[in-house]
Amino acid sequence: MALGKAITYAINQFEKFRRYLDDGRLSIDNNRAERAIKPFVIGRKNWLFSNTSSGAHASAILYSLVETAKANDLVVHDYITTCLQHLAEQPDNLEPLLPWNIKQG
Repeated sequence: MALGKAITYAINQFEKFRRYLDDGRLSIDNNRAERAIKPFVIGRKNWLFSNTSSGAHASAILYSLVETAKANDLVVHDYITTCLQHLAEQPDNLEPLLPWNIKQG
């Protein structure tokens, strides 16, 4: 039974597989796309606990800081620590907090 389902699936997907064979630039899987949306899927579960507007706003700010650090190859913990320390000392001076102004340790 399972072998019959596998064969039927392979036959039904043959045109898609053939397209992959005809064009070597195509990826055989969608792992890259899956990895790109993974943070949002995980975040969706975390956002369930943001039951107020201010809680959701705080979560969005933190999530933005984390993703900014990752996108700029910064250590997330160090970047957030630097941001919090700087904001406590100079809340009106945000220029040094831009990721390209942070020295990588």
